[in-house]
Amino acid sequence: MNNIQQIINDANTTIVDVRTREEFAGGHVAGSINIPLQEVQQRIGELKDIDGNIVLCCASGGRSNMCMQFMRQAGFSNVYDGGGWMQVNGLLN
Repeated sequence: MNNIQQIINDANTTIVDVRTREEFAGGHVAGSINIPLQEVQQRIGELKDIDGNIVLCCASGGRSNMCMQFMRQAGFSNVYDGGGWMQVNGLLN
């Protein structure tokens, strides 16, 4: 499965928003969790505990892409960059 829309809509996918808490509070994908980019390294254990795929999002795709690269280097194979949170929200069925 490599189509990002299919991955986003899979029941076993977790959407992780890497924006700041303040940005997240201003609007986010329903059901997503917030782990700000600057906390990802300290909270990597939480991410390892997630079953299924992980789709990352942020405001425009820059932070989510950086986070995906970091996570892949850390051994994650189930992580995808969804880009901006509004884009991810628009792909939800």
